Parts: sequence; structure tokens; C-alpha cells
Amino acid sequence: MNKQEQIYKELPGLLSPWFLENARELPWREDREPYHVWISEIMLQQTRVEAVRGYYLRFLRELPDIQALAEAEEERLLKLWEGLGYYNRAKNLQKAAKLLISEYNGVFPSEYSEILKLPGIGEYTAGAIASTCFDEPVAAVDGNVLRVISRLTESYDDILKPAVKKSVKQKLEEVYPKTDCGVFTQALMELGATVCLPAGKPKCELCPVKSLCLAKKHGTQMELPVKTRKKDRMAEERTVFVLQCNGRIALRKREKKGLLAGMWELPNLQGKQDAAQALKTAELWECGPERLCKEVTRSHIFSHIRWDMVCFYIECKAMPDAFQWIEEPEIDASISIPTAFRQFLAIHAGKAD
Repeated sequence: MNKQEQIYKELPGLLSPWFLENARELPWREDREPYHVWISEIMLQQTRVEAVRGYYLRFLRELPDIQALAEAEEERLLKLWEGLGYYNRAKNLQKAAKLLISEYNGVFPSEYSEILKLPGIGEYTAGAIASTCFDEPVAAVDGNVLRVISRLTESYDDILKPAVKKSVKQKLEEVYPKTDCGVFTQALMELGATVCLPAGKPKCELCPVKSLCLAKKHGTQMELPVKTRKKDRMAEERTVFVLQCNGRIALRKREKKGLLAGMWELPNLQGKQDAAQALKTAELWECGPERLCKEVTRSHIFSHIRWDMVCFYIECKAMPDAFQWIEEPEIDASISIPTAFRQFLAIHAGKAD
């Protein structure tokens, strides 16, 4: 048995007891209900744990089970998701819920292979649900886990390569415990999230598996993991409009394909306009612009693109049918607007600078 094989073999026996003693108290860890674990795992994709807590609790109060999620109006669902971003995650949740009702009699499947068939669920999420809820020895390998394993085994393989992820998953599953599989899955995640950190120096002195770690032994922690440098995000300039008339704000729906598909948005255009051009645009839209109140610049970063935006706040005397003119309290209460645009409404309401 080589050194790497020995590390994998000893890992569960050291890591699982540590997790049971040191796990953070998180609301989705209070039970093993598949619906709860599923919702939390989807929310946690590309979102910080602390940001998810409130969303998770509110979501379950409003949509406590698969049936409620399947039957929810899409606008209500998106409002519950507002601020989490990546709205296709929410839409896929509902697609999966409807499939669970129609094909599985509303019962969450207990096998990894069946869970993987549900919309919006990939190998990581399926592994997390299968191991945590159904004690199946299936690994959930994400960036946290890959970082932990890279440092433990001092591997300089590129963790963004699918073959590397596949290899780590296979090796972990060879050493999975016969019981409490979910404990080991969560322990690996917890170690990466709280000790073997992605930014800054890892907390090696607190690590329960430091005796196994080759990177610690050789002082190479900060060199690992190896990741292919991502391409720089494209930058796009946009001009955004907060058009106000009689206590109403102009909104419209985006196209059903592409970025933020089908979401509500503030009127906007590609390119950067100045104040005179913005007033002219509002005039061309037949809004009857009376006064330019404010001009604000902000940026918003998506996974693959950055919007550099200038927003003009314009008081108008007409409400053309090209837009939906909605009262501000209704927007706050029931209209889901992506953060890229919501930030300008927060400024308008005095809730942000």
C-alpha cells in the first residue's frame, strides 16, 4: 500500500469523530429529511453558509414539502429566492418537485442513480443527499473536498479537470464507512469549509488529520490545490433606468432565454449613455420625462460576465404600455428582481448608498 492509499484508508476513522464533536450547528443538519437536505444543498451552491441560513428557514416556512414546492406560483418561488442569485436553481427545484409528484408519488428517491436523474441535480448534490439521507456510500466531491484531498496527498493534479474529480470520488468511495456515510460526507465538507481554507493560511493546528497531511509535512499547503486559471470575465456596459410616475416604477420581463431568463428587470440598454441621452431615451419611450433626479454607477458580477452600469432616476408624467408600472410596496412584497437591478431600487428607497 502506497502513501496516498494509506491516507485515504485512515481518513474516515480520524475525520468522522472530529465532525461529530465539532460540527457547526446549521438548520439543515437538524434532521435527515431529503427535502431539507436537497433545498439546502441547492441554496449552498455558490453561496456562503451565513447568507443561506435565513433564506433556508423562510423557504421551508413558505414551502414546507415537495407538494408545496411543486404547486407554488413561479413568481412567489422567485421572490423567496430573491438575493440568492442563479435563479435557474430555483426553477430547476420546481421542475424536479413536479417530476417527483408525477413519477415518484411525491416520495424522494433513495438511490443515488435515481436522484441524479432529477433536474438541477448533479453528482455532488446527488452524493450529498444519497449519503446523508439514505446512508449510501457515495462521495460528494466539490471544491472544498478537492482542496482537502489535494493537500493531504500533496497532489499537483489540476482539480478543475473532470478526470481528477472522478479519480478522487472513486478513491473516497473505496474507503467509505459501512455505516454513517453521511457523517463522513459532511466531515469532508466541514473540514474544507472551516479548517483547510480556500483563502489565506489553512488552520493546520486545528486539523484532525494533520498527521496524514503531506502538504503540511513539506510546507506546501499554500501551493495547493492546482487550478487552471479562469478566463477573465467579459465586461459589458449598460444603462439602467428607474422611471417613476405617481408612485409607480417601470418594470418589464426579460426574454425567456439567456441571462436572467424571464425575470423582471428595470428598463435598460446596452452601452453607456450620458444624462442628455438618457432623457432622450425616456422621451422616445413616450414616458414624458420631467426631471432627472439622480445618476448612480454600480457594477454587478455574474459567473461569466460583469455589468458596469450607470443608472438614471427620472420622474415621468406618462406611463406607456411598453412597461408594467407597479407600485413600490407591491414590488417589495411580491415582485422578484435580480440583485443587479434590485440594488438601484434599494438606493431609491434609501436602503442603500
